[in-house]
Amino acid sequence: MEKQGVYLGPRLRRLRRDLGLTQADMAADLEISPSYIALMERNQRPVTAETLLRLAKAYKIDFNEFANDAGPDLASRLQAVVRDPILADIDFGSLEITDVAHSFPGFAEAMLRLHAAYKEEQFAIADYRQGALEDGIAGDPVAAVRNFLSARRNCFPLLDATSEKLSAKIAETGGLVAYLKTQHGLRVRRMPSDVMTGSLRRLDWHRKDLLLDEALDVASQNFQLAQQLAYLEFEQDIQAAVNEAKFENDNSRRLAHRALAAYCAAAIIMPYAAFARAAENRRYDIDMLSRQFGTSFEQTAHRMTTLQKPGQERIPFFFIRVDAAGNVSKRLNSGTFPFARHGGGCPLWSVHQVFTTPRRIVTQWLELPDGQRFFSIARTVTSGGGGYNMATVERAVALVCEAQYAERLVYSRNHQQANSPTPIGIACRLCHRTACTSRSEPPIGRQILADTFRRPEAPFGFSDS
Repeated sequence: MEKQGVYLGPRLRRLRRDLGLTQADMAADLEISPSYIALMERNQRPVTAETLLRLAKAYKIDFNEFANDAGPDLASRLQAVVRDPILADIDFGSLEITDVAHSFPGFAEAMLRLHAAYKEEQFAIADYRQGALEDGIAGDPVAAVRNFLSARRNCFPLLDATSEKLSAKIAETGGLVAYLKTQHGLRVRRMPSDVMTGSLRRLDWHRKDLLLDEALDVASQNFQLAQQLAYLEFEQDIQAAVNEAKFENDNSRRLAHRALAAYCAAAIIMPYAAFARAAENRRYDIDMLSRQFGTSFEQTAHRMTTLQKPGQERIPFFFIRVDAAGNVSKRLNSGTFPFARHGGGCPLWSVHQVFTTPRRIVTQWLELPDGQRFFSIARTVTSGGGGYNMATVERAVALVCEAQYAERLVYSRNHQQANSPTPIGIACRLCHRTACTSRSEPPIGRQILADTFRRPEAPFGFSDS
């Protein structure tokens, strides 16, 4: 026969959460099973007088205060939630709210948690926008250009077509240097860094010289020459593409213009059809493709994100470049990999760790909290230098594709981690993996537990139900 008692599910759950305990912890303290704790918290079993006494003894709580009905408090909190303007067109009866609070406390807590997360996100967005306005900026130009490229999957077929034609003409003429001389009357000269005074490339129309910093490696020299050609020959096409975006300020327009000129430069050096065919034949081996086209690792990886020409699509990749502090200096997405627009990424992703193994490719299977799987290729790249004691900048780049495409990559062959992917999140504030020991901040919408009785291994403790 069931022992008599009272139903105090929400109150018991709140007590446990306030004490920083899991259901297993409380069950051990009360000498009952964790499943019985769960049943009591869901109001599927009453809290007996014996259990109340054990609670009072174990946690030194006020018996009368604990026994007070928590239903009205939960109901009043729900009433406040349903008055939110986003729910204004839904008619909630007070009796319905009371029934939910008393009969379905778990569902009520879920509603409260979701609403808290929603409000916090609203405030975060408001703070971000307010900060931009206070800085006198109508919008973030870098974010605006990234959105512009992402919306087009970082693919501009018209620019690819014109660049491909130009690439053929350059090959017939004898290369970039010869083409610039023949078609534009420009002489390419390599100059010492102190003469260039901080410039990598400078066009001197008066002397008909195109000057390059002699510290640039061959891949970088070719890229600079190709980009100058893009400015000389594709200005109207580039400007038309920029105008489509209807950017709010000049900074955004200038950044977009530069990004599309760089896009053309890559398309001149790595023509779409030839590069797409080679990528498939070489199973997207970046080093092999770099040697074939005379490009750097980063240039080649970057070009892989552009292969989404209608009818000639290849693997859709996400590309990112970060420094050792985690600052994102480049992000391109022709796939579906989600990445936090603001704040840090997940420290468990190898792109943040490859600085310890310079210039070595590190591969990794990734799994997001919702079960989506991706395959990642990461490596450090170096810019600058070119001579003794010249400053260099070390960054990390990564390419990511959906799991369904991984078998087409040379890097996934016999990969040992395929069946045990690394669990990552988009960012700590958006990741609800509560047991993660690498967490730097709590996720939105979750209540942090006190560690008065238990200190979890993870940086923060959260409710387990």
